[in-house]
Amino acid sequence: MITKENILAIAKKTILSESEAITKLIDFLDENFYEATQRIYETKGRLIVTGIGKSAIIAQKMVATFNSTGTPSMFLHASEAIHGDLGMIQKEDIIICISKSGNSPEIKVLVPLLKRFGNILIGITGNITSFLAKGSDYVLNTTVDMEACPINLAPTNSTTAQLVMGDALAVCLMEMRDFKPEDFAVYHPGGALGKKLLLRVKDMIEHSLKPMVTPDTSVKKVIFEISEKRLGVTAVIENDKIIGIITDGDIRRMLNDRDTFAELTAKDIMTKNPKLVSSDTMAVDALNILEDFSITQLIVSDNGTYKGVLHLHDILKEGIV
Repeated sequence: MITKENILAIAKKTILSESEAITKLIDFLDENFYEATQRIYETKGRLIVTGIGKSAIIAQKMVATFNSTGTPSMFLHASEAIHGDLGMIQKEDIIICISKSGNSPEIKVLVPLLKRFGNILIGITGNITSFLAKGSDYVLNTTVDMEACPINLAPTNSTTAQLVMGDALAVCLMEMRDFKPEDFAVYHPGGALGKKLLLRVKDMIEHSLKPMVTPDTSVKKVIFEISEKRLGVTAVIENDKIIGIITDGDIRRMLNDRDTFAELTAKDIMTKNPKLVSSDTMAVDALNILEDFSITQLIVSDNGTYKGVLHLHDILKEGIV
């Protein structure tokens, strides 16, 4: 009978088996890996990644990783290659072919065709004496002792090893290209990730209102300004300089402390030296300031010029968090 304990034990055994297979890859890193990485880095062409079966799925993931980290790549399905898709390969392209056995019928047909084009061929295989290995210019060894699968058949450890070897290539190429967060953002402009890397304060306040009062403005008019602009805050401006801020929280605290406020002005209740950010500040950095100081608004100022108010809700609406 399968119990909860059995299931958890099997899961732990699987994870441990795959982690051990990955660790052994370290011993397989050699001159082949170095030379293959150098050739990919130096080529003016693209990286074509091909495979069959589960290896084809790993190839697609590798292509996605390479493309997003600055190495132009394309996926070529091994079985489709011999039916016309070989036409995508150009003279300066480098080809990675992935196969656990390196001896599948599709690979035996494909490798000679790839070599006929004269492109550099990098084999990622778990059999370094295979047809693929012998036909490759460089061999990246992903041999595993056995699969995590209980009948040692379903690709588990072997595909994980392939995936990790591909990641190792991608990360090395990133380092060689001095790939920076702003480069990554170019390839990931959409979604929360893209916004974290690209969105700036100025993108969120372009059409926002700019609540402002002078130091001598009556509290009644301050309340009107905060209510009208609906940002829960107003800047206090004197001689075109920001000297303070008044939030709806300040108004509530004043009302709790006083029975009348007719004689009060903005300077009496404002907070001096408010937190400021420039319009070029990254939105995610502005969010960190809001969280660090437990506030919900920031005054935006460029070289002392009042640009507007950034509200926490503006950031939340963008889906950054």
